[in-house]
Amino acid sequence: MSKSRVVVIGGGAAGFFGAITAAECGAADVLILEKGPEVLTKVRISGGGRCNVTHACFEPKDLLQSYPRGSKSLMGPFHRWQAGDTVEWFSKNGVELKTEDDGRMFPVTDDSRTVIDCLTRVARNLGVKWRTHCGVASIEILSDGSFLIETESGEKIEARSILIATGGIRSGNARKPVECVRHTMAPPVPSLFTFKIDDPRLADLQGVSVPNATVRAGTWQATGPLLVTHWGLSGPAALKVSAWGARDLAGCDYKFELRVSWVGNFSAETISGMLAAERQQHGARKVMRHSIVEGVTKRLWQKLCTAAGIEDERTWSTLTKEETRSLIEELTNGRYAVCGKSLNKDEFVTCGGVHLRDVNLKTMESKLTPGVFFAGEVLDIDGVTGGFNFQAAWTTGRIAGEAMAVRSAPTDQDFFER
Repeated sequence: MSKSRVVVIGGGAAGFFGAITAAECGAADVLILEKGPEVLTKVRISGGGRCNVTHACFEPKDLLQSYPRGSKSLMGPFHRWQAGDTVEWFSKNGVELKTEDDGRMFPVTDDSRTVIDCLTRVARNLGVKWRTHCGVASIEILSDGSFLIETESGEKIEARSILIATGGIRSGNARKPVECVRHTMAPPVPSLFTFKIDDPRLADLQGVSVPNATVRAGTWQATGPLLVTHWGLSGPAALKVSAWGARDLAGCDYKFELRVSWVGNFSAETISGMLAAERQQHGARKVMRHSIVEGVTKRLWQKLCTAAGIEDERTWSTLTKEETRSLIEELTNGRYAVCGKSLNKDEFVTCGGVHLRDVNLKTMESKLTPGVFFAGEVLDIDGVTGGFNFQAAWTTGRIAGEAMAVRSAPTDQDFFER
């Protein structure tokens, strides 16, 4: 049987950052156990392979607005480690980040491997070890408050502290360590997903993007870029609604009516005025000729005109009141039947996880089983798209790592045993 002062279960962003922090703060014998064939998988695929490290939002109270679950609980943690601290840490360790127009922050290399190489290099230099293909079969809580971990291969490892950072709890393998240490979880449902829509207005428009659309599902609403895909609608606006409405949308089996304003926050009255001005200035011009709304492409405009009953040869001067009303409705309040969901590329984010009421958010330590810590998506915390989920991973991993280092410091008993 081997011994390790700190064992991290899960080799993702939260687990690695927790392990690194524990080692930076003086913990010895830090070991990461990863069930999969490689570590930092989600870091590799995030942002289309570029890794959306964090978001350029440097005030904790503003940062909280992007977390559908966990926002109230994260106030304290974000005052201790927020996006600015993440940017500074990566810069100190050789990874410069850049900010894109929408606030997302990526390495200047536009390559997630830069982030992976940084984390693994720093961990290795600090003496952190990791094993892949090493799932956890069970955790036994020993009488002295330490833990006996048995891997799926039968190996037994004794630890003084455990960090559980297994990511979203969709699978039994992710839930098993949590259940072994006496915790219950909010049930998991997908948080970031795109909408399946079979509608002639979207047919053959895959790849068309509108920079400022507003989408609404029930009481949930978001504004931002909206992308037409071969299966329906995606992009930040759709993903934000999916995150905020995750439980409600799961409850209706992802069958609901989605309202779409292709013109963002422009009102029907504003669009009506734009159409009237076009009629007055270019009455002889065909309505289908080109879009008069910035951001609405010609192809999308033509689809919406067809849906409004406007024929190819119709001119602005001959446009009827009914056709005008229908076009305004299509532009500002189109109704689309959603018939399911699809994953956002390969990025999986889950709503649900370890109840925050059972965790001391000053240390990320379990209130039920001392010596057990949690970080990342295994907690009932999730953010909208844009780097917020990684920021929660860095923050909770950092806080847990600091606390584990304190708990795992050598004791007088260790000295006498030596």
